[in-house]
Amino acid sequence: MFRIASLLSIWLATMLMLLAITAGLMLWERQLDTSLNPLDEAVTFVVPRGAGINRVARELEQAGLIRDGRPLILMARLGGQANQIRAGEYRIEPGMSLTGFLDDLAKGKVILYSITIPEGVTFADFRARIEAAEGIEHKLSGLDDAALLAELELDIEHPEGWFFPDTYLYQRGESDRRIYLQAHQAMRRHLELAWEARDDDLPLKTPYEALILASIVERETGVADERAKVAGVFVNRLDIGMRLQSDPTIIYGLGDDYRGTIYRSDIQRDTPYNTYTRAGLPPTPIALPGLAAIKAVMQPASTDALYFVADAQGGHVFSRTLDEHNRAVRAYRRALAEQGKR
Repeated sequence: MFRIASLLSIWLATMLMLLAITAGLMLWERQLDTSLNPLDEAVTFVVPRGAGINRVARELEQAGLIRDGRPLILMARLGGQANQIRAGEYRIEPGMSLTGFLDDLAKGKVILYSITIPEGVTFADFRARIEAAEGIEHKLSGLDDAALLAELELDIEHPEGWFFPDTYLYQRGESDRRIYLQAHQAMRRHLELAWEARDDDLPLKTPYEALILASIVERETGVADERAKVAGVFVNRLDIGMRLQSDPTIIYGLGDDYRGTIYRSDIQRDTPYNTYTRAGLPPTPIALPGLAAIKAVMQPASTDALYFVADAQGGHVFSRTLDEHNRAVRAYRRALAEQGKR
């Protein structure tokens, strides 16, 4: 009987202790919920790499965001979050509780930034956008293209075309190296999958040749339902040994000498990229093609057209013969003249 009474006493004492702890935690939590200093607008707080809960609490105090860091430390330790703090930049919203903020720290709900690389831009423009992006750690700035490729350990000779245009997310402090590698790996993946699904009779020997042609298609038209037909025209020309005669390749070959308009002298000026003076594909891509242009080249439209010209309304007119093409060119020039008069 005495043993039962003793056990009952121990059980009651334990329950009272647990109730006291629970009540205490509830009081602590209420304290934490109201201990975040009032904010008029959201602020950011950076948790450095390797920082523990003690440092986080201390820096919150120094930033004037809390009055006393000890309740936060205790709550993190009792909740098992003290060893789960993740580095990064966090947003503290007005009215946010410290328990909510602590939960964000443990889950790594960091602020994410984005950088968008449009389809059809050059690698030089890609680099400029990364250089201008907020919050990126620029480890590869100032390197020429060859040195950059060496730092990335990429086994390619020329960077143009090898980086996939897309929107990439990153957190503050991430290096530009990660974004370059992510974009390159994405291009490799998309190109490989598209090459495996290509038509059997393409006049393209390697995925790289397809990448080159895709970059030309990307620069020739921004109209989604025209890409496959433009690709079909270029494939037809390659099949019969006809020069591609693509204006964007001239522009790329001119580089900084491009004056905003292609003059006759530009067409006659021979560069490795001038597809009016040279047969076949240029030596490298001329831009970063998107997935639609890559797929268009791998599975071009079946067409007997050998020519196309702009129609002054954002699209193109496709022609089978040179006579038809010349008429379309004259119509285009008349439309431009009419637009100028208006």
